[in-house]
Amino acid sequence: MPPKKTNAARLLDELGIDYELHEAPYDEADLSATAMARSLGVPVEEVFKTLVVRGDKTGVLEACIPGAAELNLKELAAVSGNKHVEMVPLKEVQPLTGYIRGGCSPLAGKKHYPVFVDESAILYERIYVSAGHRGVQLRLAPDDLLRAAEGTYAAIARY
Repeated sequence: MPPKKTNAARLLDELGIDYELHEAPYDEADLSATAMARSLGVPVEEVFKTLVVRGDKTGVLEACIPGAAELNLKELAAVSGNKHVEMVPLKEVQPLTGYIRGGCSPLAGKKHYPVFVDESAILYERIYVSAGHRGVQLRLAPDDLLRAAEGTYAAIARY
């Protein structure tokens, strides 16, 4: 049985963007992108996690970075027009985005926030991002993700 359509998948349908929907088992104790990549059987570099941050000037932002990378907060602040950005506390993620930890998507959230995608995404024909539910991933071209999220490429990942 194919995974059921999520709001993120429906947005891609509306925009006429080609994607694949993948469902994979997940462990509540390890909701990392690394675990999801293992479950999908793909390199972790192709699975991008979505992080929710708050800038001192612009407010809430979303950052999509490779699963094994850390977010470079200084770089994100610079490219987003902020002096300082910090991770949003976990308890605020769902009220802000409508998504729970391990299922946060840069697409079709409760509210549209600026999205920054690490520029390493362009190295891949297709990347995975959360479809908005735990264990459900969208696989699509990075440029299509950028178009759907009205996002920006930036060097925001640190290894």
